[in-house]
Amino acid sequence: MSLINRQLRLKTRPEGLVAREDFDLVEQTVPELKDGEVLARVLYLSMDPTNRVWMRDIPQYLPPVAIGEVMRALGLGRVVQSRSTQYREGDLVQGVTGWQDYLVFHDSAKGYVRLPADPGIPLPTLLGACGMSGVTAYYGLTDIAPVQPGETLVVSAAAGAVGSIAGQIGKIMGARVVGIAGGADKCRYLTGELGLDAAVDYKSADFKQQLKAATSDGVHVNFENVGGEVMRAVLSRMVIGGRVALCGLISGYNSGERPSDDFGVFVMKRLSMRGFLVLDYTKTREAVQALGGWIRDGRLKAEETVAEGLENAPVVLNRLFDGSHRGKLVLRVDPQA
Repeated sequence: MSLINRQLRLKTRPEGLVAREDFDLVEQTVPELKDGEVLARVLYLSMDPTNRVWMRDIPQYLPPVAIGEVMRALGLGRVVQSRSTQYREGDLVQGVTGWQDYLVFHDSAKGYVRLPADPGIPLPTLLGACGMSGVTAYYGLTDIAPVQPGETLVVSAAAGAVGSIAGQIGKIMGARVVGIAGGADKCRYLTGELGLDAAVDYKSADFKQQLKAATSDGVHVNFENVGGEVMRAVLSRMVIGGRVALCGLISGYNSGERPSDDFGVFVMKRLSMRGFLVLDYTKTREAVQALGGWIRDGRLKAEETVAEGLENAPVVLNRLFDGSHRGKLVLRVDPQA
């Protein structure tokens, strides 16, 4: 019996929030495998701000998704058929799956990682705290802008996939951690469940006053996910010689707004800022082992918001920008996963 693969292909480049109408839902028969090829059932998709960037026809670190192409996305699949000696039926595979039900790839393709059939942790966690989100947070605070015991670390989008892990890593490393999030519930989550020292609500009219009170001794390290007014407010609180790990600028991904070009604060305070991508780190065993160990011993809490249905991917992606999720946002593609 032939398998039918549903694919979401980019139809038009979205303006503002993403809509279902920006994609064509196409069905096609899964082809017969050739030597060296692997067929995997996509189980979960990672919903990331970079998905929105890939839809835009602008210079970026990877080519934009072309009109008519399957939407690019990271995901987790399970091998259902293999003509490769490197993959067996039942293996988990992590990598670029795309917005589709099934993935066919050659075992020589880069960017795919074979995982044990039973990894011992919930599958969505492999895309969150023990996946690229966690790895991003780990290297941001150990390599890009290492945080030291006793320093003050500020993390923006601190209730999100990367920020929630970065804040907890800061605590593990002995820093005083201030998280920025939207709304009183998320701020309570940061301090009450994740154990951060303080939380600041960027939606409040007195946001800057809250930030000043929470960083009375200044900010040594800023783990930046948002950009815009939030970033400018944090930079104004930094100490001389402070460091910034620039992970993302989500505030402008839908609007196309360019970041501020006012770098005067960098001169006055002799700040250093370093942008980075998780793709810079091809060997992630150290990070994954550390993250997994912290989860097992209870020092790191992993939380995922799981949405349902491949056909809902465009609308679910918008939840990254309206704040209606906590932790890592993933989409379950296979109802049996």
